[in-house]
Amino acid sequence: MEELLEILEEMHPDVDFTTCDTLIDSNILDSFDIIALISEIKLEFGVTIPPDEIIPENFNSAKAMYELIERLSD
Repeated sequence: MEELLEILEEMHPDVDFTTCDTLIDSNILDSFDIIALISEIKLEFGVTIPPDEIIPENFNSAKAMYELIERLSD
């Protein structure tokens, strides 16, 4: 989780990713951020996120993203 938080904080240092659960709903992360995140997740965790998993629910919080990474790692 720490690695994911570091990636997110590099993108938006002004956001508290440990508590925010409306990253998409509040337009904190945009489509370019999501594309960058998918690439960083692949590099850092070796996980490819399929198109059908690129939905707001999976990117609204760091916790949801980490759960997605864990699920796809299995």
